[in-house]
Amino acid sequence: MFQRSPSGRGGVSRRTALAGLAVLTVSAATGCGAGDDSGKPAAASADQRLTSTPAAERNPAPDISGETLTGEPVALADLRGKIVVLNVWGSWCAPCRAEAPHLQKVHTELRDQGVAFLGINTRDGSKEAARGFEETFSITYPSLWDPDGRELLKFKGTLPPSAIPTTLVIDRRGRVAARGLKALTEAELRSLIDPVLKEG
Repeated sequence: MFQRSPSGRGGVSRRTALAGLAVLTVSAATGCGAGDDSGKPAAASADQRLTSTPAAERNPAPDISGETLTGEPVALADLRGKIVVLNVWGSWCAPCRAEAPHLQKVHTELRDQGVAFLGINTRDGSKEAARGFEETFSITYPSLWDPDGRELLKFKGTLPPSAIPTTLVIDRRGRVAARGLKALTEAELRSLIDPVLKEG
């Protein structure tokens, strides 16, 4: 499995090194950060990064609150009774840019059906950078300003701290119903939301 280098010291073969590089490339392509998959919901789709939890097994989402990027107060508790799509993002994150149009499209389609979208902006150096991202992608739903991840830490066991982007679907009773640990397509986002939307 290993070849010796010309100097006589052990080294990995070219084939092994390339395989390792391929693994790193795939990991980097799936998101801006990877994290431990602790607290994984019960049921998983073919893509293990998309998971859903049966209603009887759901845990309540933590109370998060703060200020939006435009300086207005916001609290997850104020959205109780609605389905909430909670998306963690940063303007520096390429996969976040890839999924932003899909999030906005589904938000527009479902906002009159009792589905609220709330972003959590993290690790951005300034609100200006984050607001520039929203302007670029015509994002109309609010985002909580959480540059140091203080509010994200409340999701311990549900949100891997370094997995960005991540999206949670929270049911009408304030419980975590589904999770996506990747940049989502429109179809993937709807696959997480639609079953919760059909619940009584």
